[in-house]
Amino acid sequence: MAGNILSVLLWVMAADFRTFLASRIVGGLSEGNVQLATAIATDISDENSRGSTMALIGACFSIAFTFGPALGAYLSSIATVAANPFATAAGVSLSLIVIETVYLYFSLPETLPNKATKSAAKPSAKPAAVMRTNSHFLLNLVHFTFLLFFSGMEFSLPFMTYDLFKYNSLQNGRLLGYVGLVASILQGGVTRRLSPLLTVQVGVSACLLAFVMLGRITSVGSLYLAATFLAITSATVVSGLNALSSFEAGEDERGGKLGVLRSWGQLGRGLGPILFTSVYWWAGRNMAYSAGALGILAVMALVFKGLKSPPGSVKKRAKKEKKEL
Repeated sequence: MAGNILSVLLWVMAADFRTFLASRIVGGLSEGNVQLATAIATDISDENSRGSTMALIGACFSIAFTFGPALGAYLSSIATVAANPFATAAGVSLSLIVIETVYLYFSLPETLPNKATKSAAKPSAKPAAVMRTNSHFLLNLVHFTFLLFFSGMEFSLPFMTYDLFKYNSLQNGRLLGYVGLVASILQGGVTRRLSPLLTVQVGVSACLLAFVMLGRITSVGSLYLAATFLAITSATVVSGLNALSSFEAGEDERGGKLGVLRSWGQLGRGLGPILFTSVYWWAGRNMAYSAGALGILAVMALVFKGLKSPPGSVKKRAKKEKKEL
């Protein structure tokens, strides 16, 4: 949080591009708080509720990413510092982060089990061994490959909507807001009731449909239908992979394993827009989205053939089935 405060403070003071770039670098280096929030969620949830807890975290992010850009755009229209037209937006962001940091400092307890219960635990007690169902290598590979193609497609959407429908920034904002809103509703009401593996399977299947449609759409209606599949994808895949990864890690290593998973995802998110938009401008929309569909098809093969449901993730469902019998 201290890194985020420094990042936004640099943004407030940015009167040239170099200072703004420095603020983004500091912000990127301070992104560990996102993964920390995910690790805390795994610490405070049991095996039966972990998937739903991850989905609720995803819903919070979707809501923030839906309304945050609109708030930022509004605040940027309020001029307070001539040298920095975004000073108002940066100032409000700084205030919110400082309030959040103070709240976390005084209200967030230690959640890592072997530290929170250290005084009550026996000195010789060791964390229980984890029976691994999926390798972390495979989970990291799926996360990297998925975000490589998904983030590239996501980045290309404004170019495609302008080429086809002459969309301006307001219309693109409405489209992305629609995706975020639908994703948050799904994460809060549907995704958290699914097992982690089924969540990922549904998400990559919806992503494939979105890629196929985006390469062939000719109307605004079909664009929003494809956007609905994108919302399903946004609401499922990453939260499901986070939950699966948490099941494959012990109490003392979840933060590290989830951090590595996110790192591979961020690498894919960084490379995807560069590669995908290069193909988009070089070979055209149909070729780019067709290549992306083939990539997601490969991800589907890894998900459906390689990943398995950890025992703990289906325990609750099994109990319900016994009661019904």
